[in-house]
Order: sequence, then C-alpha cells, then structure tokens
Amino acid sequence: MSEIISSEPLSPWNVSEIDFPKRGSPSEQLDFLLNYAVLAPSQYNAQPWLFKIAHETIELYADRTRALPVIDPQDRELIMSCGAALYNLRLAIRHFGYVDVVKTFPNPEDPDLLAHIWLGSRREQTEEEFLLFATIKQRHTNRLAFQNKPIPETLLSIMQKSTLEEGAWLHLIQEQELRNAVADLITEGDRIQLANPHFRRELAAWLHSSRYATHDGMPAYAQSIGELLDFTTPIVAHSNRTFDTGRGQAAKEHELADGSPVFAVLGTEEETTASWLDAGQALQRLLLLGQVVGVSASFLNQPIQVPELRPQLKNLLNTSGYPQILLRFGYGTEVKPTPRRIVSEVLRHE
Repeated sequence: MSEIISSEPLSPWNVSEIDFPKRGSPSEQLDFLLNYAVLAPSQYNAQPWLFKIAHETIELYADRTRALPVIDPQDRELIMSCGAALYNLRLAIRHFGYVDVVKTFPNPEDPDLLAHIWLGSRREQTEEEFLLFATIKQRHTNRLAFQNKPIPETLLSIMQKSTLEEGAWLHLIQEQELRNAVADLITEGDRIQLANPHFRRELAAWLHSSRYATHDGMPAYAQSIGELLDFTTPIVAHSNRTFDTGRGQAAKEHELADGSPVFAVLGTEEETTASWLDAGQALQRLLLLGQVVGVSASFLNQPIQVPELRPQLKNLLNTSGYPQILLRFGYGTEVKPTPRRIVSEVLRHE
C-alpha cells in the first residue's frame, strides 16, 4: 500500500543554492547541480532521464523504461524532456560560475547516451542567466484557465530570438482564424486519442491521487481535481481505461484554447534525435523566460501526437519545418509543483 504524503526535505523543489559545495570536488558539485536538472517538465511527469557521474563528468541518458509507447512511439517527446533537463543543468552550471561544456551524442554506438557535461573554466553569469536560474523552482505547468490579459510583444519577440539561439523556431499563432483552426485540431486530437483504449490505459497508469506519496506521475491537483474530489482519482483513472471520454475532454481543451492569450508552436528544421534534444533545450529556455514575468504555459500537443493531424498543423503554419510542441501562454493563478524523483533515484550505476 502507498504511504500517505509527508514532508520531503530532500525534494529537488526544496534545493537551496546556499548549499552548493563550493569547496567540494567537481563530482560533488555536479551531483548537487542535478537537483536543478530534474525540475524540467516531461509528458505525464514521467521524468525519462538518467545521469551518471564519472571522471568529473555528467553523462545524460534517455531512460527508455519510462517511455510512452502509445503517445510517443518514436521517443520524440522523451528526448525533448531530456533536452529540457539538460538546459536546466547548463543554466545551473553557469549560475555557479562555470562554463558549461557539453558534447552531445558522444558515442554513436549508444543511442541512450545523449550528452557529456562537465565544468569548464570560471566565468560570470549574464543578467539573463541570473533571472532564468531564479525561475527554475517557480516554473510549473499550469493547466488552469488563463486571465484575459495580453502578453507583452517584447517578451514574445525575446522568446522567438532565444528559441532560434537554441536551434529551434517559435511560430506565434495570433490570427483569430488560424487560432480557431488550431483549436479544432486540438479538439479532434483529443477525440482520436481518447477513443483509443491503449491510450486511455497509458494515461491512467500515470494518474494518481494526491494523497499518496510518489515521486512521479500526475497527482489529482495537477489535473485541476480539487481536494474534495481527490478520492475520485482512481475512479477517473478506471474510467479512462474503460470508457471513451473524448467528447467531454475535447470540449474542456477547446475552452482552454479559446481562453489562451497566445498559442505558439515550437519546431525544428529537421526531424532527428539531435533536433529533438535542441527543441527540449529551447522549450525550457522559453518557459523560464515567460516565468520571469509571471507568464505560465501548458501543452496542447494532441495535433502533433496524432500522426494524421501533424501534417495538417504543419500546413496551417505554412512552414517547411517540423512542429514539435504546441503551447499556450498566459497569466494564471499559482499552481503547486508536481513531484520529482530525488537525485539518488536518477543516478545510473553500473
């Protein structure tokens, strides 16, 4: 039986920079910095990453045991989640005064090994890096409705520029006709996915009550289920396994889409593992940029996850690249963070 949740002082959300081991070895410092890497977002909060510290170097691995074969059969979103964790780690290294030295895909014979990361020479962080690092613990995916408040054009421009610097692109969906068309794709994607019993079982496997201690998955509060209804989470999970609930969910997603000040698609010019890793880093950078000024985000990836809808989204954008992530941005009420595995749980040992 699962344990009732208790306070978890070791949670990465509680990490404090004053505990950085300034006089520690590089391996000890890298171990501490992983507390920031694991705060990255991932589909269903699956946290599909592993790390190994060896020879004063962090090795980042894709954890395929946490793959989502129905929603993400190519592990595309899995690799992007690892990219988001990599960006957090790079940012933390810079914050504590070092150059982040990164070599991606160092061993062609090991596709799970995504990057080597180590501490370079001493350097001062930039003002942007200081601001972004300060938001790592504040950034939480917000699935609630957003306020009817415009997002500054200056911020959107900075997001687009920053995304390009990380090897991806950001397409803002602002025309009402295009917004309506994308919202319709989201609705259709919901219906298709939730009509699939295999999808429903995969989703249900990652839903759990907020009352039980677990370091991954999606607690009830992250799905906008209040405490008074938290006891129904097992029932919801069972119904997701058994019944096609697509019509009701699609209406909810369409309502969220209609009430979102900004839609944006993050994409890449190529469709490769390397481009997915870049997209994940770009994603985390723009999420943190928004958080600096209180702009939240959540994901509406159904038109990208459903194979027959992704080309339609690409045609709507009139782009030659590949849509990777569909986001909604806006100002919303503060939400609680989802749980994270502690560093010892994500360290790989031979």
